[in-house]
Amino acid sequence: MKERVAEVIEKVRPALQRDGGDVELVDVNDKGVVLVRLQGACKGCPGATMTIKALIENLLVKEVPGVTQVLGID
Repeated sequence: MKERVAEVIEKVRPALQRDGGDVELVDVNDKGVVLVRLQGACKGCPGATMTIKALIENLLVKEVPGVTQVLGID
């Protein structure tokens, strides 16, 4: 599952990079929880939670069977 999650994150990465940010895949656990770390302009941004939930999580839940949620870590 982690490989498929990484492939889907590559679809999101260009949008984040256009705004000076990026995302790093940290881990995917056996319960379908994906851990990501926002970087650059996205790190600490007031919209970081919205980016994780509305953009990354929605896409991953839709495209990768078994993904249940995405959490951002520092």
